Amino acid sequence: MNKQLLLSEFLTTPWALMPERLQAIAGVLSRWQAGDLPSEETLLKVNADRLIRESRKQFASANAGAGIAVLPMYGVVTQRGNMVDDISGPGSTSTQQFAAALRQVLADETVGQILIDIDSPGGSVYGVAELAAEITRARTQKPVIAVANSLAASAAYWIGCAASELYVTPGGEVGSIGVWQAHFDYSKALEEDGVKPTLISAGKYKVEGNPYVPLDAEAQAFMQSRVDDYYGAFVKAVAKGRSVSVAEVRDGMGQGRVLGADAALAQKMVDGIATFDEVLTQMQKKARASQVKGATRLAQARASLVLV
Repeated sequence: MNKQLLLSEFLTTPWALMPERLQAIAGVLSRWQAGDLPSEETLLKVNADRLIRESRKQFASANAGAGIAVLPMYGVVTQRGNMVDDISGPGSTSTQQFAAALRQVLADETVGQILIDIDSPGGSVYGVAELAAEITRARTQKPVIAVANSLAASAAYWIGCAASELYVTPGGEVGSIGVWQAHFDYSKALEEDGVKPTLISAGKYKVEGNPYVPLDAEAQAFMQSRVDDYYGAFVKAVAKGRSVSVAEVRDGMGQGRVLGADAALAQKMVDGIATFDEVLTQMQKKARASQVKGATRLAQARASLVLV
């Protein structure tokens, strides 16, 4: 299968991804096809270990309940498997592996707060709604803060909106609220090469939307319905996370564009503009304040016992 056909197969599912990142993905796919990258099994293990290791750096020496676990969400979002980090920027993040890391830090008694560090153009819609729901549940146990550092677009913004609070760096961007799907028509090119594919299938719509024939109206309508369904779920998730109406999300918030920090704040897409370090410092202050309150309550309890 050549590079273009491989790419078309890859993009036939709906994506919540900035379309301009397509070329980077094409480069990754061509390297996979050429056998230049490690096996999927190797990458899954290496990157799962890396994600846990990087998150633990932030709270390994923390006092009980005072630690802040920083979970990185870098690169293209996929459901399973991370790409290596030297390709198309910072690699990718698996929603499956991220959820596993989130559960670990939730269960860790040294962790009092969780910070999601996002730098992602988005990715596949698969696994995103499930991860967002898991983050929403996590908020009932521990504060979960997210920061777009410096990009939280499409699926990454969907996930970021599930946090208790969402910030963007002064030079950062958020948004790209939308879903898209591609269809490639190679029929003319194949005809010029003297190639005429014949698809043997069972099931009325089994080969609907294949790249060897022009896209007909019925197939296009079905593809559009899938995109609309995912877009509807995306919009509802943002509306819930940002505590605004669905109409505000659909009619504002960039309508598919990414917005800079000031514009995003004006559209209520974030809770504030702050650097990663500023967000982390604020969380550390809250942790110290919580410890002081806890110590004061303990002292009051001991004093009450003495009086008794």
